[in-house]
Amino acid sequence: MIQSKAQGIFFGILMSYSMALGMELYNTALNLGVQLQPGGLGNLTLPVLLEALRETVFMGVIVLIVSNLWGNRLGARFARRRCDPARDNPYFCQLLRQGGTVAVMCPTMSLIASILFQVVLGDAPLTSLPLIWLGTVLKNFPMAFFWNFFFAAPLCHWAVGLLGRKGASEGKDLSPSQS
Repeated sequence: MIQSKAQGIFFGILMSYSMALGMELYNTALNLGVQLQPGGLGNLTLPVLLEALRETVFMGVIVLIVSNLWGNRLGARFARRRCDPARDNPYFCQLLRQGGTVAVMCPTMSLIASILFQVVLGDAPLTSLPLIWLGTVLKNFPMAFFWNFFFAAPLCHWAVGLLGRKGASEGKDLSPSQS
């Protein structure tokens, strides 16, 4: 659990970049046709990773901004309407919050990516944007959901837990009152 403002900031940055990296790796591989090769996405190569890392640098910043402006808030509101941590299992509440956040962030980031990569850089007509966006959401949502639930969130919570244990072992008070 996040216990301080510093841990929250660290978690937000790490989560934004881990989601951006996963989605950029996925989309770069699809755009380069990796999934069409025998073995499918198991054929990732260093050039695919390097291209994804290049795009992750700026897309991670966009994810961080969007998640802080409305993604995290709407995800939390979704969870609060369906779960009470005092009554329900807190882990279940956390999963609902993750699901709500993905349900907001995936369409939002798909719209931003559609505008940036298809309309601005790809010269697609603006009139095609609604269908490009819909196709992008349909392609990205399953990956965003499973990447978040089974890789990004567990990794980020583990890293924040390490930070908390390190701070506690150094005698720092990481109680919620410091946040």
